[in-house]
Amino acid sequence: MKVRAAVAYEGRPSFSIEELEMSEPGPENLLVRMAGCGLCHTDVKAREGTMGVPMPVVLGHEGAGIVERVGARVTKVKPGDHVVLTGDSCGACPTCLAGNPAYCDRMSSLNFTDGRTGEPGSFNKGSVAIHGHFFGQSSFSNYAVTRERNTIPVRKDAPLEILGVLGCGVQTGAGAIMNSLHPPAGSAIAIFGAGPVGLSAVMGAVVCGCSAIVAVDLLESRLAMARHLGATHTVLAGPEVKIAEQIRKIVPGGVGFAFDTTGRTDSNQQAIESLAAKGSFGFCAVPAEAPKMYQVMTRGLSIRGIVQGDSAPDVFIPHLIELHINGRFPFDRLVTKYPIEKINQAIEDQAAGKVVKPVFTFPS
Repeated sequence: MKVRAAVAYEGRPSFSIEELEMSEPGPENLLVRMAGCGLCHTDVKAREGTMGVPMPVVLGHEGAGIVERVGARVTKVKPGDHVVLTGDSCGACPTCLAGNPAYCDRMSSLNFTDGRTGEPGSFNKGSVAIHGHFFGQSSFSNYAVTRERNTIPVRKDAPLEILGVLGCGVQTGAGAIMNSLHPPAGSAIAIFGAGPVGLSAVMGAVVCGCSAIVAVDLLESRLAMARHLGATHTVLAGPEVKIAEQIRKIVPGGVGFAFDTTGRTDSNQQAIESLAAKGSFGFCAVPAEAPKMYQVMTRGLSIRGIVQGDSAPDVFIPHLIELHINGRFPFDRLVTKYPIEKINQAIEDQAAGKVVKPVFTFPS
């Protein structure tokens, strides 16, 4: 079938909107018509060629849409259902069987390196193969072929166009707090980086009932958004700012929890230094160098890496939607909509700090 998609080519700084052929879904697949798709920093890094994703490729991994067709073996959803798409997993490895799909043994091949080349949902342009199956969806396209594993049915009265952001960035930030670190009500937490993931973490900390929520960022506009979403304190970072000292002035003795979204070594170090004894530090982006470990040992700190917020998507994404419908998780305040044809403009606007979370919409 013919689809219209944003294609990334090696060595090109911009996406190209093109008409492609996409192979039909098979008996274990679903055909989803996209209503919207969020832009994640992972898409930008993949386009830049820093993540080992083969090119040319259709990226996009925060899709939401309506099921149009299902294969004969599909029982989870039916045509007409509203769905959110998330990361793919095999469902058969020990990690998946233990209920941890974000840590699937086949995570890399299924989500990044097109481990399903030639299978249903593959793209081509004439005789040229275009890689796909990015996060099991490649949702920078008006149609996507997915599987039950990474397709989450959701209630129809929720705002479908923007729900795709829950599939990766938002569930990563919110889940890191609500599922991974799980601070008890009344505790103090510091969140480093107030982009989409960090701001989702702020909202997650509010849901958990944290009494002190300190957001740290280089942009005052992002800190203003953090305060709007529930941060009780903010710290404007900069070369001369001793962030940990600032946090310890706000919370004497240090915070019990810290979460870093930046992937910066200095930010990781400041997060660790802001912790109270026996505190917990989580991170979702890998720094170039490890932070110093002396304090980790002498203060009994805990460190853990977090992927997709330790989410069980079939449970956690509908839970976030319920919180949103009830006014407790206002992730819509992060979103700015763009037609898919404006994808390059949206990337520029996000990089410049003009918007927090672009969401691409598709013509009917």
